[in-house]
Amino acid sequence: MTVYGATNVDVVVIGAGQAGLSAAYHLRRRGFAPYDGFVVLDADAAPGGAWAHRAPSLRMATVHGFHDLPDFELPPVDPAAPAREVVPGYFAAYEARHALPVVRPVRVTAVRPQPGGRLLVESDAGSWSARALVNATGTWSRPFVPHYPGRFAGRQLHYADYRGPEEFAGLRVAVVGGGASAVQVLSEVAAVAETLWVTRREPVFRDGPFSPEAGRAAVALVEERVRLGLPVRSVVSVTGLGPSVALRRARELGALHRLPMFDRLTEHGVAWGEREEAVDAIVWATGFRPETGHLAPLGLREPGGGIRLEGTRAAADPRVHLVGYGPSASTIGANRAGRAAVNDIVALLGAPEAALAQRS
Repeated sequence: MTVYGATNVDVVVIGAGQAGLSAAYHLRRRGFAPYDGFVVLDADAAPGGAWAHRAPSLRMATVHGFHDLPDFELPPVDPAAPAREVVPGYFAAYEARHALPVVRPVRVTAVRPQPGGRLLVESDAGSWSARALVNATGTWSRPFVPHYPGRFAGRQLHYADYRGPEEFAGLRVAVVGGGASAVQVLSEVAAVAETLWVTRREPVFRDGPFSPEAGRAAVALVEERVRLGLPVRSVVSVTGLGPSVALRRARELGALHRLPMFDRLTEHGVAWGEREEAVDAIVWATGFRPETGHLAPLGLREPGGGIRLEGTRAAADPRVHLVGYGPSASTIGANRAGRAAVNDIVALLGAPEAALAQRS
């Protein structure tokens, strides 16, 4: 792909999930013109981001927190409606309401430094040359499954591929993970199957409401790792498991009797030393890793393994912002990060009128 065929814009946003749409809204609001001033590149064929890929069994009543995008509230919805239908519909309406320049499907393959201080964004649908970049690619496309010795002959799947409890009816299922996703799976599968819940750490249950002070303290712990250039941890990993419909249902089903992490896989199950438990399937609700491989040519990664950020800005390159990453990997955090990133971009590039002369 040649540089000469690239389309010049001020800002490229990669990803049209919550964080990407928030950034796009604030770019439009600050005067960047759609398509000429900025563009949003989305890998999916339709709106919705990761929500479009969630299990059909995830209902709005059991969603683990959702916050409206800026300047457009989510209309009242049936709590029993599938989240994978409601949220993508809301995102589609948001894109149309604010006339956001989302181009899809576009899979970005690399972002490279370009002469003249610009960034070359290469994709399977062409190239864009930008003065700044907002990376909002999230984590859904990089499910993480830890390695354990041994070989299991039954079915293994990550939470990303979980589609509901029906296929596990009558089986014995190990659910691995200590977060909200594991609790959702337990709350559904335990109604039709026997379950084992396995976690690396003792789960921490939070009985009362999560105060703003506690929220800020939890986010600060995640931010500290990002500032040090360490691999990010999820916010929920430091907040504990709060009250939810899924947690209450899992408790009622007797599914919250946690076992420590097993040592190895066996042909027919999992084992701790001499103890073995036979299972028919293992669901790995073990989280995701940030999708940042396309940024590798920029050399942003620190020796500690992560990308060090100052706010949302990459410490190694002030033209690059990561939103929905680390402390902003929640729906409310993504909204705030989108606004913060655009404020920094305006400070770097100047108002759109001043940036206009730099596009050509």
